Amino acid sequence: MGRRMFAAVVPPEDVREDLAAFLEPREGLRWTPSDRLHLTLAFLPDVPERILELLEERLRAAVLDVPPFACRLAGAGAFPDPDRPAVLWLGVDRGHAELEHLAQRVRTAASVAGAAPDGRRFVPHVTLARPPRHRSALRWLRVLDTYASRTWTVDEVELIESQLLGRPHQPRHLGVATLPLGG
Repeated sequence: MGRRMFAAVVPPEDVREDLAAFLEPREGLRWTPSDRLHLTLAFLPDVPERILELLEERLRAAVLDVPPFACRLAGAGAFPDPDRPAVLWLGVDRGHAELEHLAQRVRTAASVAGAAPDGRRFVPHVTLARPPRHRSALRWLRVLDTYASRTWTVDEVELIESQLLGRPHQPRHLGVATLPLGG
């Protein structure tokens, strides 16, 4: 079995800390720690060790001609739906089209390198919590919908390894490469 990895846009530290401060007083859910908040462009569940160098090379080339762009987190949602949520998330209200374009380029590059993405439809979002599935999330969505981050410039993509540790699995994220946007 290969490595579990993903390519993502990681908001700046101050954006992540501001969001964590907004979530911290809200009890009842275990919120994603600020150091793990990110926008996944492509989840790569099984990356063979032998293609790591090629994967990084292809991803670097794929994002090099994408110009930096403005992004802002805002708008809450739930997967698969608010009545039986598996995930609560915060979307983007600025940079949506650019993130879709970037995700398409990253997914294509990963596939060409031999690291097939998971195939799920891309929805730009930051995962905030995994609530109990038997409860409606409408109350949480109303609260989360009041949040909007500051606008920042997306100028790089991170390639990250996600290691699952212990029971229940708690992911540990290890940065593998930083891939600057160029354009």
